Amino acid sequence: MSTETADPGHGHSPAAWTAVTIMLVAFVVGTVAFFFDAQWLVWASAGLLVVGLLVGWVLTRVGYGVGGSKVAEKAH
Repeated sequence: MSTETADPGHGHSPAAWTAVTIMLVAFVVGTVAFFFDAQWLVWASAGLLVVGLLVGWVLTRVGYGVGGSKVAEKAH
């Protein structure tokens, strides 16, 4: 087993943390908006969910993903 496939990094990167945080906020806002029957806010939170996905992808592409050029590796 090579070292490249043995440890995928488990998403411990600024890109992953940022994307998950944005998407978690979108999910919480969408859930509360659904409870209060605010349809426009439910759809806005769905849009924010997509934004979180795109932000994670962009940050990974510019070097903030697992093993990226702008991320300092930490020993676990």
